[in-house]
Amino acid sequence: MGNRSSRLTVEDVNGAWAIIPTPAIESGGDWRTEDSVDYDEVAKAVTGLIEAGVDGIMCQGTFGEGASMTWAEKKKMTEVMVDAAAGRVPIFAGVTTLNTRETIMQLKHARDIGADGTMLGLPMWQEIDVPGAVQFYKDVAAAVPEMAICVYANPEAFKFSFPTPFWAQVADVPQVVSCKYINIAQLQLHTLVSRKQIRFLPLEFDHKDAARMDPEFHTAFWSPCACTGPELTIYWRDIVKDAVNSGDWSKPDELYPRLMSVLSNLFPPGGFPEFSRYNIQLEKERINAAGWMNAGPCRPPYNSAPESYLAGARLAGTGWAELTELLKSGNL
Repeated sequence: MGNRSSRLTVEDVNGAWAIIPTPAIESGGDWRTEDSVDYDEVAKAVTGLIEAGVDGIMCQGTFGEGASMTWAEKKKMTEVMVDAAAGRVPIFAGVTTLNTRETIMQLKHARDIGADGTMLGLPMWQEIDVPGAVQFYKDVAAAVPEMAICVYANPEAFKFSFPTPFWAQVADVPQVVSCKYINIAQLQLHTLVSRKQIRFLPLEFDHKDAARMDPEFHTAFWSPCACTGPELTIYWRDIVKDAVNSGDWSKPDELYPRLMSVLSNLFPPGGFPEFSRYNIQLEKERINAAGWMNAGPCRPPYNSAPESYLAGARLAGTGWAELTELLKSGNL
């Protein structure tokens, strides 16, 4: 297990940051299963993502099923990931819990085994206010100062809107170097108030627009799609980077509608709030349908969803796989 030489900074966060599901063994959807994680698949996925060229890996968020894993499973999975990565790219472990003390305990373990940071959401049992949210990140940073923090800014999951005053204040925490960002409508405002102390990672398909807004600063994105085939994610990263350097945006502009045509199948009527009700189930269905990774079944209690929603997720997965094959054949 590795040891980092220094804490990552905002300048270290660039490129494609893949988020992986937590693969489950065949019986992983049964509450009787005490250890549900397919650790061989964890190591295989981490190795495959790194060899494909991703710049960082984050785990155990929403569709990573951090809320429905036991602590023993999270510990071992993080250890397997760190071992498989072998220092080649940063590993950010998910340690979101219902309270500050449990989060700190889990983050200390991640530090001790050689992880580089955490993708960290807020405790969500009680709706928190801005002072409480800022203090949470300050407390975690003070307790484990060696670890970089990626704020997991999902308003549906954490019952918090992540408003502008939050970013203005949390930017003073040096451990907070990045943010898993959902909607780029306020990206420039939040970048401004945080004084570029936080690298906001937009969704994969928003990377082109973010890079056009500020090509020197918006150099990274989070990828929920890399585990449906990382080649397309890396190609997207590279053609956007080429466009920034050359000023010729024709390739990203041509690919974008094809990506959106595929990914739009994932979202049911009702948009993001409705999707968030079934995020785990739909994302794992999409990844399994694509065939690059075996994510396995969902863990209870989040293992049911309307069949029409699941059908759309499967279309998103197979569509991504088809685009990947076109890329490999030189016909994309």
